Amino acid sequence: MHVLPEKLRDLLKTPVGKLVDEKGLIELLRCEKHIISIGDQVTYTLLKHDIEPSFCVVDFKTKRGKCPKEIVDLLKSFGKKSIVVENPAGILSDDLFNTVKLAIENLEVGSLRIEVLGEEDLASLPAIYFAPSDATIIYGLPNKGVLVIKPTKEMKQKVKEVLDEM
Repeated sequence: MHVLPEKLRDLLKTPVGKLVDEKGLIELLRCEKHIISIGDQVTYTLLKHDIEPSFCVVDFKTKRGKCPKEIVDLLKSFGKKSIVVENPAGILSDDLFNTVKLAIENLEVGSLRIEVLGEEDLASLPAIYFAPSDATIIYGLPNKGVLVIKPTKEMKQKVKEVLDEM
């Protein structure tokens, strides 16, 4: 289990990757091979534009509140398979960490929905750390847009340093 220490909270609020709006996101992702979507609103945005991620991680909440039924219904319609994991706020549970790792090891299978009981915010860390270079990780930055991340060696090293401190 990885517990987020207070000293890393501000660091993790700093945007990494490319910040885009919805239109920019759709344009960027049209040709991507493997998309890993972290968060309800970004996954909903993909699905309503007929873009399917290889897998998504959702908790049926947006901005700490419940998602509208329309979003939940579309999210629940995605995926040939779904896995439910527990992950409290401020923690990256072994369950979530290992499920994201397993999903990445099986990217070619695709169409998986990971449902988090708790909070999915830290799922981007193992996604970036384990993803192959041809994957694209996206997650929302509330009231700002969507971050699009390519898992480069440098990005993976930064994530490893964060994980090592947790």
